[in-house]
Amino acid sequence: MIKHHPKFALLKSFVDGDLPASLAAGIAIHADMCPICQQKVAHLTEQVAEASFEQDLLHSAPIVGNESLSETSEMNFDDIISQITATDDIAPAKIIADERLITFKGMQYSLPHTLDNMDLGRTAQIGKLSRTRINLGEGEIHTNLLHIGPGGSIPEHTHKGFELTLLLAGTFADEQGEYVAGDFIMLDKRHQHQPATEHGCLCYTVANDALHFTQGINKLLNPIGAFIY
Repeated sequence: MIKHHPKFALLKSFVDGDLPASLAAGIAIHADMCPICQQKVAHLTEQVAEASFEQDLLHSAPIVGNESLSETSEMNFDDIISQITATDDIAPAKIIADERLITFKGMQYSLPHTLDNMDLGRTAQIGKLSRTRINLGEGEIHTNLLHIGPGGSIPEHTHKGFELTLLLAGTFADEQGEYVAGDFIMLDKRHQHQPATEHGCLCYTVANDALHFTQGINKLLNPIGAFIY
């Protein structure tokens, strides 16, 4: 069961179109996997659409006698919608896209449809970690598909910037508990953890700076940090 969700402010920014593509894609993927956030996004979208519609009417409606066109439109709007939706002649189009698959060390995964048109780079590997860059051209914000093989982990670290980890498949655990597919985990420099997986997992990650390792000799771990970021 999904326990970790985007905060309301992030959902609102997503609906308003204020997020970079990387974070917007993360929320879209999570919403596809989480009925709770899907409903919240739908509700916020409806609110934005209604506010935009009302504002357009106020700015464009001429005055007709003592009554504005916006008032007339509001009176007739429900009737118009009822007439349109009463007919059975129009059926919604059903578009079924082919699955986009990716393989890490013999383990195949189906990718979310949100990623269908995104350019994927070559897969690189270091130990039990595999990474495929998603090329969005957002400067310091890097977006990856990160795979941790069975029995793998990332050394204990904190974050110089923000880090989004959206679990797409499998499970992993850290000091805060266990995470399942769909969990949306947003971390920053206040958080310190050591993710580990027993059976392997695939994550969608977004970060705007490298990791900061808190155990061992940091210089020896820098290649891992650069690899993940």
